[in-house]
Amino acid sequence: MAAISMHDKVEDLKKRRAKVELGGGADKLEKQRQSGKLTARERIQALVDTESFDESGLFAEHRSTLFGMADTSFPSDGVVTGAASVAGRLIHLASQDFTVGGGSAGEVHSEKVADIMQQALKTGSPFVFINDSGGARVQEGIDSLSGYGKVFYSNVMLSGAVPQISLICGPCAGGAAYSPALTDFLIQTRQAQMFITGPQVIKQVTGETVTAEALGGAESHMARSGVIHFIAEDDTHAVQICRKLLSFLPSNNLEDPPMTEGDRHVDPNLELENIVPLDGKKGYDVRQVITGVVDFGDFLEVQAGFAANIVVGFARVGGRSIGIIANQPCVQAGVLDIDASNKAARFIRFCNAFNIPLVTFVDVPGFLPGVKQEHAGIIRHGAKLLFAYSAATVPKITVILRKSYGGAYLAMCGKDLGADRVFAWPTAEIAVMGAEGAAEIVFRKEIQEATDKPAKRKELIERYRTAFSNPYVAAGRRLVDAVIEPALTRRHVAQALEYLNTKRELRPAKKHGLMPL
Repeated sequence: MAAISMHDKVEDLKKRRAKVELGGGADKLEKQRQSGKLTARERIQALVDTESFDESGLFAEHRSTLFGMADTSFPSDGVVTGAASVAGRLIHLASQDFTVGGGSAGEVHSEKVADIMQQALKTGSPFVFINDSGGARVQEGIDSLSGYGKVFYSNVMLSGAVPQISLICGPCAGGAAYSPALTDFLIQTRQAQMFITGPQVIKQVTGETVTAEALGGAESHMARSGVIHFIAEDDTHAVQICRKLLSFLPSNNLEDPPMTEGDRHVDPNLELENIVPLDGKKGYDVRQVITGVVDFGDFLEVQAGFAANIVVGFARVGGRSIGIIANQPCVQAGVLDIDASNKAARFIRFCNAFNIPLVTFVDVPGFLPGVKQEHAGIIRHGAKLLFAYSAATVPKITVILRKSYGGAYLAMCGKDLGADRVFAWPTAEIAVMGAEGAAEIVFRKEIQEATDKPAKRKELIERYRTAFSNPYVAAGRRLVDAVIEPALTRRHVAQALEYLNTKRELRPAKKHGLMPL
């Protein structure tokens, strides 16, 4: 019998590796591609730097013996895990393989995911989870559920310590949907669906008829549920969004966001003077103001299709990452409602956890009135925005563009909620309410007694507006640090970010505050 050489051993290793890397087989991989999706490994290759992926758990196998599983092989147990670099920075990731048992999550599958998440926590690096799974592996019963529990627990341990990003590139059903829901950002492709109970179960239990796309498609989760943060046209677009998002974020909560060369110019931008109408009833797109202030006009909007009356997202000023929150006057006049409050509060909490300064652009008429909003809990949900801004210790810069009325003035990070710098354009109107409504209350008697009521009302409205609806009263009370020329907004924001770079703020010692969830 011929002796086995090292060469033979190496060749055997290569054959085993090649077989496992085929996942469910060449035919299933090709079927995945023909459906318009990348394979689990192709998604990783598209996301990470060339030849940087270091896989762990390649030869992992399940240990289930019931329901025919004893003779069934699941290569890598249906999930590819490891470490890699993106733009030269370390990340850890997991990519579910739908060609292997439908990407079903069994005990070993989930343990692999949880283990790589722990590696992300130990090394202080972001975790990216690419989801493409039919759900729990029912053949493994309670072991499958236990695996999910380990992943959910790890999600919570990583929360606020390292950024977590989920890509939904295929089905994400049942318990599988809760891990993405526990992460910071969700990117869903148009080919993917995500739901807790599918259309068949819903029809059986409630009698409702709905398609998988209408129930859990990307448009539904963006516009209606607000579960996801980005819609991707396909897998390639999803990883592009992920790479750009990572570029704004620090690797962990102990680091500052990465600095880039950025745009060092702070020359006056006269175009900013022509965006905001003097008539407070006319709308405009606040994104024009944002792109006129940030580096190269580059703004990554988050949840663009949800609660569009408020805009949030990432940008840079002078190469420094910032989080932006802005009222959107061209949608519902920029009013704050339940969804807008939740959207902004969550974004603020993320930025604060990862040392990203906050820049707020204010043009808000107030909170949305109405029985539906009150009964749905606008008090509780609006309080989340107050809580998030007040709890944030990162640099907070507020620019009041036009209207800033009542409780919404405070909710959009006024000086009393801890804003470090408050700038106001000359068009700013800072008051308890708009001049029209205030005049009806303050001058009710004079209006009622006037011979020409419309003329008197107009006169008194102008008197109130002159007295209160301007930035100078607030500046006189030191609630506005400076009234600035719109064209110089970028210069003031850049300078404030530079001066506040070393900001430190002490808070009372406690486990955590109790946000009105």
